[in-house]
Amino acid sequence: MKRNIIKSLFCLILAAILCSAGVVPFAAAQEDITIQPIDIKNPDFIRGMDISSVIALEKSGVLFRNESGEREDIFKILADSGVNYIRVRVWNDPYAADSRGYGGGNNDVDTAARIGKRAATYGLKLLVDFHYSDFWADPGKQKAPKAWSGMSVDEKCTALYNYTAASLKTIRDVGAHIGMVQIGNETTQGIAGENSWQNMAKLYNAGSRAVRNFSGDIPVAIHYTNPENSYIKTLADFLHDYQVDYDVFATSYYPCWHGSLSNLTEVLDYAAQKYNKFALVAETSYPYTLADSDGHGNTIAEGNNNTGENMLWDFTPQGQADEVRAVMNAVNEVKNGRGLGMFYWEGAWISVGDTTGLSGDSYHERLTLNKELWERDGSGWAASASAEYDLDDAGKWYGGSAVDNQAFFLPDGTALPSLHMFRDVLPEGSYRLGDTNGNGEIDIIDATYIQRSCASFSIEIDERILSHGDIDGDGLMITDATMIQRYLSLIAVRFPVGIWMQETK
Repeated sequence: MKRNIIKSLFCLILAAILCSAGVVPFAAAQEDITIQPIDIKNPDFIRGMDISSVIALEKSGVLFRNESGEREDIFKILADSGVNYIRVRVWNDPYAADSRGYGGGNNDVDTAARIGKRAATYGLKLLVDFHYSDFWADPGKQKAPKAWSGMSVDEKCTALYNYTAASLKTIRDVGAHIGMVQIGNETTQGIAGENSWQNMAKLYNAGSRAVRNFSGDIPVAIHYTNPENSYIKTLADFLHDYQVDYDVFATSYYPCWHGSLSNLTEVLDYAAQKYNKFALVAETSYPYTLADSDGHGNTIAEGNNNTGENMLWDFTPQGQADEVRAVMNAVNEVKNGRGLGMFYWEGAWISVGDTTGLSGDSYHERLTLNKELWERDGSGWAASASAEYDLDDAGKWYGGSAVDNQAFFLPDGTALPSLHMFRDVLPEGSYRLGDTNGNGEIDIIDATYIQRSCASFSIEIDERILSHGDIDGDGLMITDATMIQRYLSLIAVRFPVGIWMQETK
C-alpha cells in the first residue's frame, strides 16, 4: 500500500506541476495570442470579470464551451483561464407588480448568491456590487428602490444598512467567498436618489458600516466613472472631507469615452497616494469584432464609438487582449503597489440566438425568438416590464445585449483565445506548485481540481487498476483530496526552490 501511495502521489505531483504551468491533461493547444507579461506590484492583483447576466443567459439556452469547443461550466472556463475574481451586481427588486422581470439578468440578491456559490466552487472570490436601485444605476440614473420611495435620508440609511447586511448574509450562507463589497454603482452624481454630498456620505457610511459589522476583513469600494473629467479628483476629496469610511477608490474605464490611460493612472494615483487608498478599475471592455450577433445594436459598432484617439487597438481577439492588458498595466502603475486590479464588464453576455449571416425571413424569425427569450428570462439588457420603473430609457429601448461583440466568447459560446490573457499577463514564476487556479492559495479547490485531472487516467499496480487520484486505495473520496492538499503544502514548505513554475505561453 505504501508503494501504491508513493506512486499515486508522484503522479499527483506531476499533475500539479502541469496544472500550475498551465498544462491541463488532454487540453487542446492555445491559439496564438501574444501578451507581454506585467511585473505586477500588488500580490493580490485582481484579474476579474463581471458576468452578472450569466444565470439569465443559461435560462435562455446559452451554453459555454472551452477553447477546444467542449461544453464546460463557465466558472471553470474562467478560472482555468486565469480569472481570479467575479463581480456581480445586485438590485433590490428588479420585478414589476405582475412579477415580470425588468431584464438585465434580473439580478436580485438570490441571483447574486447563485453566482457567488458557483464562483466559489472554482476558488473565485466575489465582488458584490450593490446598486441600491431596482434597476440600472449609472451617472445619469440613481433612482431609489421602490420600497424606499418617500423615505427621508435617515430612513434610507437604516434601510440601506439592513438591506446590505441581510444580502451579504444570504450570499455568504450559500458558500460564496465575498472578497469585496461595492457601495453603489457609478455614483458620480448620486446614490439611491440622493445627490447632495452630505446625504451621499451618510448613505456610503451606512453601507460601509454594514460591511464592517458583517466582517472586518472585507474591503469597501466606492465606484465612480468619467476619469477623463477632473471632477473625479474632487470626488476623492469629498470622500475624505465628509469622512467616508472606505478602502478602494474605483472607476469605470471605457476607452471610447474615458480619456487616456496615462490620465487614468494619474486619477487613481491621486486618490491612492493622497488618501492612502487602493485603486481599482471596476469596469472596462473592448470589442473583438464590430459585428452584431443578436439583432440588438451594440454600444460599439461600425460608425458608433469605434473611432477616437484612445481606441488604440484592433477589433480582433488580439486587440481585445491588448486593451485589457493596457488597462491592467495602467492600474499597476499606481505607485507603492496601491493598484488593486481590474474587472472586465459582462465578458460573457453573448447572443441568445446568433443572427450572423441571416437575412430576410430567417433573420426576422431568429430576432423574434430572441425577443421572446429576452422577455421571458431577462437575458437582454432590459425587458418591457422595466417601463414600470424606468419609463424614459429602458422602458422604451428594451432589448438584447449591447456588448455581445465585447464578450470573450463567440456567439456559440466557445471561448476566444483572448480569454487566456488573464493568465498570460502574469510574470514568469507566478504560479505555485498546486495552485491550479492561480489565486495565490493552495486550498481544497486546487486539491479537487488535481484529483479530477488525475482521475481521468489510471495505472496498473500489483495487478490492480488504480486511479491516480485514489491516494489510499479505497476509491476516489474527499479524504483523497485532503491528503493531496496536505502533501502539496508540505512540498511547498520543505522545498522552496523550484516550487514556482514558469508559465507555458
